[in-house]
Amino acid sequence: MLSMLVEERPKVVSFHFGIPSPERIAALREAGIVLLATATNLEEARQVASPGIDGVVAQGYEAGGHRGVFEPDAPDDCLGTLALTRLLVRALDIPVIAAGGIMDGTGIAACLLLGASAAQLGTAFIGCAESQADAGYRATLFSSAAERTVMTSAISGRPARCLANKFTAFGVGIERGVIPDYPIAYDAGKALNAAAKDAGEAGYGAQWAGQGAPLARQMPAAMLVAELESEMERTFRRA
Repeated sequence: MLSMLVEERPKVVSFHFGIPSPERIAALREAGIVLLATATNLEEARQVASPGIDGVVAQGYEAGGHRGVFEPDAPDDCLGTLALTRLLVRALDIPVIAAGGIMDGTGIAACLLLGASAAQLGTAFIGCAESQADAGYRATLFSSAAERTVMTSAISGRPARCLANKFTAFGVGIERGVIPDYPIAYDAGKALNAAAKDAGEAGYGAQWAGQGAPLARQMPAAMLVAELESEMERTFRRA
């Protein structure tokens, strides 16, 4: 994968679950690639800032998808996006990108006012036509299930925030030590989802979503970006 990235030279490479070796970071930097990495607490962020990563993604506990914790079995501080963003802005000399629960321009403005250089949105784009989310995923997102997201390790073997569905219900009560490690559990979960979909059941997918899921909108991505910008500017004018 490293060889492919060095050859293809994408604009940005973003790391999750920790950071790679200094040799790999150096190879990517020599290829002119901007490097980002996720942190969920101050200790992780300091590790990100030390080896030459260009910016840190401050992933709050509200965020959908996998927690970017470096050590999945260590205690999780569960810091929210706003608190974590402010902590990292004050402690680090590299740009901080706020992520987690941000769904509209007002949320973006709030993060920028806290000192973030940018905001990263994921769940906000699931409802866009360009998203690869399947019909079951979209239907769950725009249902009452969006009002209660669940942090679970059952789907993949690592903590991740998901829309409440039959898979998350299955995972309730299962002890963490019983679940195979990532990515073994994830491979099994994907096979389960494929079998369920073949049987007409959409409730076993990894339907990742953050706590802001009820604010999701259905529109083309370009229209959503324009709306986010407009909302942000209106918020700043009111401030």
